[in-house]
Amino acid sequence: MKKMMLIVPALHQGGFEKVCVATARLLQPYFQIQIVIFDSREIAYDIRGLEVIDLHLASRPGKFAKLWNVIRRACKIHQLKKKEGTDIAYSFGPTANIANIVSGGKAEKWLGIRSYMDMDNRGQIKWFCKKADRVICCSERICREVEEKYGCTRAVTLHNPFDMREIESLAGQEAAALPWEEGRILVSMGREDSVKGFWHLLKSFAIIHEALPDTKLMIIGQGEYVQYKELAAGLGVEDAVCFTGLKKNPYPYLKRSSLYVLTSYNEGFPNALVEAMALGVPVVATDCMTGPREILEEKYGILVPNMSPDADFSPQNITEEERRLAEKIIALLKDEDRMTHYQEMARKRAGDYTAESYIANMCSWAETPIK
Repeated sequence: MKKMMLIVPALHQGGFEKVCVATARLLQPYFQIQIVIFDSREIAYDIRGLEVIDLHLASRPGKFAKLWNVIRRACKIHQLKKKEGTDIAYSFGPTANIANIVSGGKAEKWLGIRSYMDMDNRGQIKWFCKKADRVICCSERICREVEEKYGCTRAVTLHNPFDMREIESLAGQEAAALPWEEGRILVSMGREDSVKGFWHLLKSFAIIHEALPDTKLMIIGQGEYVQYKELAAGLGVEDAVCFTGLKKNPYPYLKRSSLYVLTSYNEGFPNALVEAMALGVPVVATDCMTGPREILEEKYGILVPNMSPDADFSPQNITEEERRLAEKIIALLKDEDRMTHYQEMARKRAGDYTAESYIANMCSWAETPIK
């Protein structure tokens, strides 16, 4: 069996961290898998049965400290590659990609571009394309731009894998602990990060809740959300909004929901969107860079125009784009036939992102026979 090293900065809540763990589990029958992380604090995923090596080199402030960290990480990874006889080193995200390249060695270097935000650093992407044996992009849009803008002939698209049966099973393992027993719940999931545009969601929800008083809003994800809680209070909807915090098993909460709403202004391939769809939750999403359009194709869910990236926590300032989002959601929630249609379409589309196709692509690129 070939030896594959998966390099990721940490395993706290996040899209590519989740994909890293899923990759390790899916490929265990085909490769000897080793996960290398820079920092083992706040691990959010189940890593039982996986070999995880912590380099104990967490991020540090200051330019010199960051540069020194790159060198130390690269040296340790180089030593590990040499000691283990690593055949393929697959890294997730910019900092892991840098460490993978700088560490050198004979192992093939597979670099993962996991977000459209990574494309902003043109010099870095150009360097990645030059040094990588394979550039793995999580969406077709990112892959196309890497090919066209950088002339990269080693770029490939690899959509994230989803185990539909496992998602259903986990969704039924426990009941969602919520402050309300009744009502239609709008849900969104992600860590506290301005890129998620949650202030847009809260302002739109205030309009929705006024029109449909039985509606509630649940935001699942790691963070204190102090400003968002203050905004909810300022909008007068604090009793109808719940910030659940990090949930290692978020699926019972997704299943309890009536509608998934994505307000990000930038994504790579939004895992939570597909996970909600796998549970039959209809979707309304911003047409952001990238992911939602590729997933929804304007028929599996509802796309709305992308929204402003400028955070605004003033409850008095509700924009036209926030009103339009609210109108779309209100119209959908009032139409039971459309809701049923999008529930069915969500499940259908989620079934296209199978673990089997993910395994087949990875094994093909590594020239490993599929069992």
